Amino acid sequence: MEKLTSIHGRAYPLGLKNVDTDVIIPAQYLKTITRAGIGKGAFETIRAEPGNVFDDPEYSGSPILIAGDNFGCGSSREHAAWALNDLGIKAVLAPSFSDIFSGNAFKNGIATIVLPQEAIDRLLDVARTDAITVDLDTQTVTTPFQDRIAFAMDPFRRKCLMQGLDEIGLTLAMGEDLGRYERRVAEERPWLAA
Repeated sequence: MEKLTSIHGRAYPLGLKNVDTDVIIPAQYLKTITRAGIGKGAFETIRAEPGNVFDDPEYSGSPILIAGDNFGCGSSREHAAWALNDLGIKAVLAPSFSDIFSGNAFKNGIATIVLPQEAIDRLLDVARTDAITVDLDTQTVTTPFQDRIAFAMDPFRRKCLMQGLDEIGLTLAMGEDLGRYERRVAEERPWLAA
């Protein structure tokens, strides 16, 4: 997993409430077992509307998505996080998230940042014209207009994102400890080490 410490760039100013995982990635895209290319189906129903933010060249490749309350509700499909990743989104800012979506996003290297509605409203305004920065190290979202919005984040998730550690990476990082344990067990209980 890629290390995620600071995300800077334009943000998709979506702002919609209750965007469920079926809106993020419709069911017909769930047949794939690969993550590559799944972003082409992301937000298909929103993209069907003329003038949507996802097809506006001004926001193309934005690493940040600003959403409304209850983002990622609905089914538990991990494909929603895969689709966001394939779009290049590294952080989603919203007043609240579905727990399952937030967990899937974290496991796929996407920061879910909870901010009060007033902060979301301000960032939606800024995102229409300027870039913003999400800094996991200082736990702040900043704008070129001197806005500095603090956010809280689970320390374990923050550490994993900043160090680029997914579940496999966490296990590999404990390689020496696991090796010592296995050697000790082999010495103390050789009948188990067959």
